[in-house]
Amino acid sequence: MYLNLDGIPTDATRGDGQLYFLHDPQGVWRVSAGNLSYEIETVCVHLHDGFRRAIMKGVPYADLIRIMPQYVSMAGLNAEASVSRDQFQEFLGATAEIPELYRFLYLYDCQHLVASIQECTKEVERVLGEFYLSLNTESFFFPAMKHEDGIRYSSSPVTTKLAAYLGFIFIRLHSLLDYTVKVAFEAEHLRADFARYPKFSSANMQYGDRRHVSFYGEAGSLFEACEFMVGVEALRNHIIHDGLLDDMPKAYERIEGGTAVEKFVLFPDMTTLIGTQIATYSSVGKTRSIYGCQH
Repeated sequence: MYLNLDGIPTDATRGDGQLYFLHDPQGVWRVSAGNLSYEIETVCVHLHDGFRRAIMKGVPYADLIRIMPQYVSMAGLNAEASVSRDQFQEFLGATAEIPELYRFLYLYDCQHLVASIQECTKEVERVLGEFYLSLNTESFFFPAMKHEDGIRYSSSPVTTKLAAYLGFIFIRLHSLLDYTVKVAFEAEHLRADFARYPKFSSANMQYGDRRHVSFYGEAGSLFEACEFMVGVEALRNHIIHDGLLDDMPKAYERIEGGTAVEKFVLFPDMTTLIGTQIATYSSVGKTRSIYGCQH
């Protein structure tokens, strides 16, 4: 089975050049073209190694890593390390004499940022596939019934799930942008004083702080002026701060001959963006978003 963007599954590819989703051996629905997950993974592997080489320059890394306590690489970063803040502080005091302890702590913190990009990418890819699996295979209304020809909408647990998937995708896409700014800025401002446990140079930075990265605005980077990035930022901000995209999450079907030939959901009209905000109309303390009919 192939999942299609119009919500109608097929047993074979249509051959019309449109994207579709197919099920791979790892159990994930992957888009047919434009999937750069393996390329992103490769870049992240290089970043892990790049941080190690830069932070450990001039240090006998291979020798020192053998004597590092396990908490250095795991506490606060891995759920398998059940360590409280007080315990962490005790461990630091008890092992403070280990050579380059704070340098290793900083290295693992930087690599944790890179790992966050890797895992967040997987999350977005997986949920995107689940969105199209639901759109293509699940009935919008239960029990399923025959509908008259035309366009009709449904509001149900399935459409609530579709809206939740979409909200999660845009929120996590913005998280990826936040993480990328942190990694880029940290790489350009690596700490060099390890007399104590150093704080991140990029602490509290988010995507809105991307102007502080040296290649801000550079074409082909995540920090260039880009309509897609603006859209991600606008939708994420609206969902997080202003409310849902639809007061009653719903999905639509176009019925022909008693059969659904297209399924879709509607989005705000992204042509009305003001900066990174969906356009609104305000009067006497009332504010209302301006919505269009994009799908």
